[in-house]
Amino acid sequence: MTFAEAYATQYDPLVRFAYVTTGDLGVAEDIVQDVFAELYRHMASVTTPEAWLRRAVANRSISWLRRVTVARRYLARGIVNAHHDPPNADDTAVRKALLKLKPRYRAAVFLRFYLDMSEADIAEALGCRPGTVKSILHRALIMLREDLDDRPND
Repeated sequence: MTFAEAYATQYDPLVRFAYVTTGDLGVAEDIVQDVFAELYRHMASVTTPEAWLRRAVANRSISWLRRVTVARRYLARGIVNAHHDPPNADDTAVRKALLKLKPRYRAAVFLRFYLDMSEADIAEALGCRPGTVKSILHRALIMLREDLDDRPND
């Protein structure tokens, strides 16, 4: 697969993946662009671009969330005043429930149910074993069910 083919087929799904993981479309697009720039530099040594891209996007999205979490902790303590959370336009019950999941859980759910990836492919993207993916998905689905069952009826 050439770089152009990888970009044409993988850009949109990867942006959606990063968006679901980070909750911020601008950040998601930046992450995916950075990952493609990195892929371009290393294309000669990458044997499976799709898997490489998914793993890189997953890693960068989770790293971004960690940085935001630390910044929010400092903000809560009154240490940092310049940080403002971006507004969240999508207030659906499922979106809210997904946002309550840990980033790794959210990524696994997205990869499995939105991109229809196998547990082995998800394990490769997240850098873990397939058994860990099964456990993550099982726990995530329990949390989603509980959260969605607890919401008030409209």
